[in-house]
Amino acid sequence: MKDVAQHANVSLSTVSYVLNDSGPVGKARRARVLDAVRVLGYTPNESARRLRTKSAATIGLIVPDLSNQFFALVAEGVESAAASRDALVVLCAPEAIDRTTEYYVRLLRSQSLDGLVYLPGGDGMTLNLALALAEAGPVVMVDERIRGFDVPSVVADSRSGARQIAEHVLSQGHRRIAIVGGPEALWTSEQRLAGYREALAGFRIPPKDVPHFVGDHREESGTRAAAQLLAESGADRPTALLCVNDLMAMGVYRYCREAGLRIPEDVSVAGFDDITVAGLLSPGLTTVRQPAREMGFQAANLLFDVIDGREATDDEMVLTLPTELIRRGSVSPPHPDDDEAPVQGIGA
Repeated sequence: MKDVAQHANVSLSTVSYVLNDSGPVGKARRARVLDAVRVLGYTPNESARRLRTKSAATIGLIVPDLSNQFFALVAEGVESAAASRDALVVLCAPEAIDRTTEYYVRLLRSQSLDGLVYLPGGDGMTLNLALALAEAGPVVMVDERIRGFDVPSVVADSRSGARQIAEHVLSQGHRRIAIVGGPEALWTSEQRLAGYREALAGFRIPPKDVPHFVGDHREESGTRAAAQLLAESGADRPTALLCVNDLMAMGVYRYCREAGLRIPEDVSVAGFDDITVAGLLSPGLTTVRQPAREMGFQAANLLFDVIDGREATDDEMVLTLPTELIRRGSVSPPHPDDDEAPVQGIGA
């Protein structure tokens, strides 16, 4: 900046006013400053600037699995919020580069990062590790909560969404239902399972009559689930599968295609997330839309506020965004040969 001031024959404060748009500068002097910036190839030192203003320069985003488009959509929201504040986002994908989450705890403690947006997405997060993250610096979680880990979280209303989609499947006449669930340690898995069971209870279907496969949110897991749940034929085979995410639903599609089963004629399939490919499948996947971009955007903005010293309000400690049922062609009434019992839902 001193070089720019000397080249333009103005004071250092004038250069600062022009570069930061923070004070009045006449047109002629502004033009000389901008010309000096161009001639000298000057670029402001953002790190030094942020050290002065004590604002966030770089935040981390930890995602468990880059193949899951839901995480990519969340990342878009995080990046959008960061761009509006001229901050950088460092993508941290432990599985992609063979790093453990402990590595990012050390990175945060080294002050290379000002804070973290964290999507656990798997069953490897422990309370001790979560607490280590919180001690190292500000953390905001997305789509997950950990009991005893008192940090802000931005989540979708998974329980309500799961209940709605299960009620939709049941309203089509299905009674032989199976659930393709996620890791049992995850809060979101618990919420979606609770929503499914609320809907099943409304149609007087006890949990013991509903097979439950525990998957890991990946497509291959959905294929294994379908192979196990749809291996029987006739009255022993479920007529509908409720999948806790779209990737596992895609795995069910793959198995059905290879096994010669038709969707939805032989088995109806429901997902959760509404990733872009869900609408491109044939038939289109009936699913629950999560506001993934908005979740990332809200989480990053909340993180920046916490970094700047503002405490999260009670409502922001668990910021819940609504979900939406998306009806497509993968769910239809069961085939008449399946002899589904005409059970009415409670209050129907």
